[in-house]
Amino acid sequence: MTTYQAHETAVIDPGSIIGKGTRIWHFSHIMSGCTLGDNCNIGQNVVVSPGVVLGNGVKVQNNVSLYTGVTCEDDVFLGPGCVFTNVSNPRSAVERRHAYEKTHVGKGATVGANATIVCGNTIGAYAFIGAGAVVTKDVLPYALVVGNPSRQTGWVDEYGHRLEFDAEGNASCHESGELYCLSDGRVRKIGPAGQ
Repeated sequence: MTTYQAHETAVIDPGSIIGKGTRIWHFSHIMSGCTLGDNCNIGQNVVVSPGVVLGNGVKVQNNVSLYTGVTCEDDVFLGPGCVFTNVSNPRSAVERRHAYEKTHVGKGATVGANATIVCGNTIGAYAFIGAGAVVTKDVLPYALVVGNPSRQTGWVDEYGHRLEFDAEGNASCHESGELYCLSDGRVRKIGPAGQ
């Protein structure tokens, strides 16, 4: 019994693992050997290649290609048209399937529309990659990065809002009230609202 939904134009190859409640939309191709968690949403014209692993609740917007080597933890958001590479120096006439590099996207991170993630990098949990950014190095958890090449311009909370830290390095989310601390160049959540 199928526990996911797929549009009739979607291509689902045998040997793919698709979690319950996942929805796959028009003209998407789910290739053999990939794993999609529960309650994912795969937009139109998406390709998920062999070996790709998506956690639970991942949202992949239209026109995204996820190539071998990409893993995304739970609740990642991949914006329309974002791109992941998997070879640093591709050449049409040179076979490099043995040289695929890994890219890891941490829990709750957002990759904005038309951003490019160069392979071999890690995007930390709850990081926010701005639209059109080109990521060429690791991104810290909770970091906000923009531009080409991308550069960090601030920090965001788990709701995606920019954090404004006081002189002691403390900040709170204006939506949830959750508390955050900036120390030694890193942000961590220190508690729920009211602590």
